[in-house]
Amino acid sequence: MKRDPMIRKHHPVLHALAVLLIFCLLVGQATQQQGAKKPKGTKSVDKGITARMKADSLAAAARADSIRGFAEKAAADSMKAAREAALAKESADSLKTFVYRRVKNEAFGVGERLVFTVNYGFITAGEAVMEVSAFDSVAGRQCYRIEFRVNSLPSFAWIYKVDDHYLTYIDVESIAPHRFEQHIREGNYVRDFTAEFDQARNVAKTSEGTFPTPPYVHDIVSAFYFARTIDFTRMNVGDQVVLSNFYKDKSYELAVKFLGRQELEVDAGTFNTIVVEPLVKEGGLFKSDGRIVIWLSDDDRKLPVRVNTKVVIGSIDTELREYTGVIGPVAGRKK
Repeated sequence: MKRDPMIRKHHPVLHALAVLLIFCLLVGQATQQQGAKKPKGTKSVDKGITARMKADSLAAAARADSIRGFAEKAAADSMKAAREAALAKESADSLKTFVYRRVKNEAFGVGERLVFTVNYGFITAGEAVMEVSAFDSVAGRQCYRIEFRVNSLPSFAWIYKVDDHYLTYIDVESIAPHRFEQHIREGNYVRDFTAEFDQARNVAKTSEGTFPTPPYVHDIVSAFYFARTIDFTRMNVGDQVVLSNFYKDKSYELAVKFLGRQELEVDAGTFNTIVVEPLVKEGGLFKSDGRIVIWLSDDDRKLPVRVNTKVVIGSIDTELREYTGVIGPVAGRKK
């Protein structure tokens, strides 16, 4: 059948519509057949899509792993926090139930000040002061703040200079320390040391580490004051009272041995005294390689009247020169 040339010549719009219709039909057929037969040239496109899908899948898996990791860490942190909270509560509960001992103390109180002369042989070498300077609070407990100082006199300092300062906070009820400081300046030797005593948990937290301690452990200054509360009236010569003494990083047994009674004259007066010997391995108020003997007034105050310390060469005598602020009469002092 012959085409009419008038249609091709005079109706270009119809021709364009015909071409467009054919194109749409071809596109529709290709779309329907896409699943059964892939057009030429789609293979590389599909590979790119697959690679992107794999990458997206790996990224999604990585994100899931990351989220899972965060969730697991959060759960572990939550469990750790719960355990710590439970331990803290258990510790707090144990502190609430912990009952401090009560030690009868008629020996000393706030305001007491004792001044000693320190003699090295026949030489007056220095001065020592022991003072219950104030009430204070440590770990919520009322304490005595007790200071002990030893200083060499200028006339002796050229031989051996001493500037020592000890500070202890002693629980008013239990006569056990909560905090201890030691600041030593002896010749070229320097030492600064602090210790916090957790008497409820039996732990000493020091400037050099944390260490376990026995119940009611003492530093050497608090042990000295606790010894003043001991009742020696029914003791026989040789009887001992055993304490625990913490020094540096260890706890040691500190036995206080009763040696008897003696009358003694010092600058502060003449006293009837109780004589005791601390059997201490380390941590004394003086660097001692021998015996330490202490004379206490034979009364309720038990004032330290004299301390004799054997050292490598000779001995050191510390004698009471004056006392003020005692909490009652010193019956052991003879008129």
